[in-house]
Amino acid sequence: QARLEESGGGLVQPGGSLRLSCAASGDVLNFRFAIMGWFRQAPGAKRELIASITHDLRPQYADSLKGRFTISKDNDKDTMYLQMNTLQPEDTAVYYCNNNHGTWPWGPGTQVTVSS
Repeated sequence: QARLEESGGGLVQPGGSLRLSCAASGDVLNFRFAIMGWFRQAPGAKRELIASITHDLRPQYADSLKGRFTISKDNDKDTMYLQMNTLQPEDTAVYYCNNNHGTWPWGPGTQVTVSS
C-alpha cells in the first residue's frame, strides 16, 4: 500500500475552517484506484468514516456532516483533501485517511481541535 500522511489540522474557533491534506507516497497505485476516505476519532470514541471518494471522484458523506465538509482528490498529485467549514466542538478529533474500509496501515493522523 501507499504510505499516507495527514496534515493541516490545528486549533480553530467554532465556525472556523480548515483544509486537511492526505499525501500518498511510495506505492501509490492503490491510492489512485481505491475508494478513499477520511476518518475521525474523538477521545473515547470509535474511529468513524465521515467521507469517501472514488477513483473517478464521486463523493459520499456521513449524514452527521450536515453538508459542511467537502472531500476531493487529485490523482496527479497523489493527494486527498478535506475542506471543513463551520467547524463545531463536536468535530474535535484526530483525522485520518485510508481506503474506505480502513484496512491499510494508518498514518499519523492530524489533530483538529475546535474550541473557543
